[in-house]
This record gives sequence, structure tokens and C-alpha cells, in this order.
Amino acid sequence: MQQYPFIFSNERKYRIWRHVAFWGFWSLFQGFLYAFIPIPAPFGYLHRIPSTMFDSLMFLAPHMLFSYSLMYFVIPVYVVKNKYLLAGIWVLILIMATASVSATIAVYVLEPVKAFFLPQKFLLPPIHGVRGQFALSLLAGLRGGLTIGGSAAAIKLMKHWYVEGQRNLQLQKENIESQLQLLKAQIHPHFLFNTLNNIYSYTQNTSQIASKLVMGLSDILRYMLYECNQSLVPLSKELKMIEEYVNLERIRYGNKLEIHVDLPSQTQHLFISPLLLLPFIENCFKHGISNVLEHPWMNLNISVEDDVMSMKLLNSKSIAERPFHKPGIGIENAQRRLELVYPNKHELIINNEEEIFIVNLKLQLEKKEGFYKPIAQTTAVALNT
Repeated sequence: MQQYPFIFSNERKYRIWRHVAFWGFWSLFQGFLYAFIPIPAPFGYLHRIPSTMFDSLMFLAPHMLFSYSLMYFVIPVYVVKNKYLLAGIWVLILIMATASVSATIAVYVLEPVKAFFLPQKFLLPPIHGVRGQFALSLLAGLRGGLTIGGSAAAIKLMKHWYVEGQRNLQLQKENIESQLQLLKAQIHPHFLFNTLNNIYSYTQNTSQIASKLVMGLSDILRYMLYECNQSLVPLSKELKMIEEYVNLERIRYGNKLEIHVDLPSQTQHLFISPLLLLPFIENCFKHGISNVLEHPWMNLNISVEDDVMSMKLLNSKSIAERPFHKPGIGIENAQRRLELVYPNKHELIINNEEEIFIVNLKLQLEKKEGFYKPIAQTTAVALNT
């Protein structure tokens, strides 16, 4: 799609030139086509062009109204969502409205306006039975509206299907690449967990903090290796993993860090793409808290309402950093995943201010009955400096 920016790019300059080219071509096409209407001598073909071009420009307004109504209302609201009956009703309404407006222009507006703007030598005599009769003008307007409206709708649909197809292919390609990368980096799970269990058994009697760290790390790795091979995982498990991760960081920083975490106790059979939220949490510690020398803090609030999950994440950051420093690669990857996996189903707002980094995320999740495992009760912990 990047190879054909004039056709597929959403940049303003390309969109404007696409529309200008489309309507410019249609105006010229209509003007030259109308000039073939038989007119008595001495009006030759070239002599008719100024008048027919003016006719074409006058009918451009209803044609544009009809075409844009199809492209930006009927198709995205009804056709794409498979609401074909409502789409058909709206198309009929718009067709009749366009034909009526075109007929009104042809019968009552066109000739007086042409007489005002065009020299007398370019004015063509009215054709009996076309401009003189509203019904025939209505049919003529109907024909023109259907032609241009159908062409615009066809272009819009073909572009939509092509872009969707390319997006799906890109998603499949990225999924395959991510699976290959995971296989390359994966350590044999049984060896890894056996080693962690051995370390845990040796640290139980010598250091309780070390035991907690090993157990927390083991739980996170088990989730990543065994649970995240599916496209969707229970939201309860994803939140439990985040809770384990935050607990590990809490032990690492000790009393130097103030942490407040609020997670929902009920997730209502909701499922989420695995490891989607973790990059935002990691970013707090890696690019924010770790650089703060005095009073570092982090606040995480996740709530669920029906099938919508809301996350608000705030963390302190060093004043010495640039206020609009670009977030880490993890945030960029998370944004890309949201665009690919949750198109039109998420809202992400990131505010990178002078002393605070704020992430607001709303996500429409998939609900599946028959599997529900609640996580621990709402966690609300504050460790003061």
C-alpha cells in the first residue's frame, strides 16, 4: 500500500488530490457526453461544449451529495457490518432524493443560471420532452446519480476490501515471525522450572525474600510459556500475572517506592490477547521509576464494565528527562498490537508530561461463557517512602 500512496494513503494531500481528480474526470466526462445530444443546426459538437460543461457543473452538487452519503454513511455503517436490508433502504432513499434534486435543477434552475453566466451564442435551445417535463428530467437525474454513485461506492468497497486483506496478511506475517522469534529464544521449559524449583528449595531456609522472588518469577515464566500460546487468555490470568510482576518490582525497590495497584475482583468471563498490558507496566519501571532519585511512585487502576476494560496507569519520572521523550520499544509494539488485534475496539491516550507519565487505555474485550476463574480480591496497597 505504501507503493501507491495516491490511492491508499490517508494523508490529507493525497486524499484531496484523489477527490479532485475523481470529480474533475466525472465533470469532463459528463460535459463531453452531453454534447452528443442531437441539437438542430447550426449548433455543432464543439459549439455545444460550453453549455454542456456548465450543465455538468450544475449537476455536480447532487451527485457529490449522493456519492459521499454512500461512501461515508451507508457503506461503513451498514454494508461493512452486513446490515444489507437497512443499506438497501437508505440507497433507495438517497437515489430518489438525488434524482428529485437533479430534476428540480434541470427544470427550474439550469436555464436561468446559464442565461445569466453564458454568452447568448452558447445557449442551446431547450429539448422538448427533457427540460420541459419533470418526469423525464427525473429519469435523467436518476441515471446520472446511479452511474456516479455506483462508481464511487464500488471504488470505496474495493479499497476497503483490499486494505482489509493486506492488513490480515500483515497480521498473519507478524504472528508467524513472533512465533519464530519465541521458538528461537525459548529455553526448554522443564529444565528451566526444575532449576527454579531447586533454587527455591535452597532459598526457603536461608532467605524468604529470595524464595518469593524465585516463586514469582516461576509463575510469570509458566504463564508466558504455557498460557500465552493461545490468541486469547482469560483476563483474570493476565491480571494475576501483572500482579506477580508488580510484586517482584515491589520487593526489588523495597521501601523506596510507593506503589498503588487496584485490580477488579470479577472479570465476567472476559478474554484478552496475552501480554498486551505488560509492556505499559514494564515501561513504568524501566523508563520512569528507575530514573527517579527521590520519592518514586506508580499508580495502576484497572476496572471492568460489561465487556470494556479500562486501565489508568501513572508513574513518576525524572525532571531531567525531556518532557516529550519518545517511549520505549515496548510501548510502540503494544500500540502496533492494539491496531492489529483490536481495530476500532480500543482507545489509547498517552500523556508524557514533565514529571509524570500517564497511560489511559480502553479496550473492548471478547466474552466467553463457560470459563471463569476469578483472581484474588481487589488489591489496594500503598508502600510509603
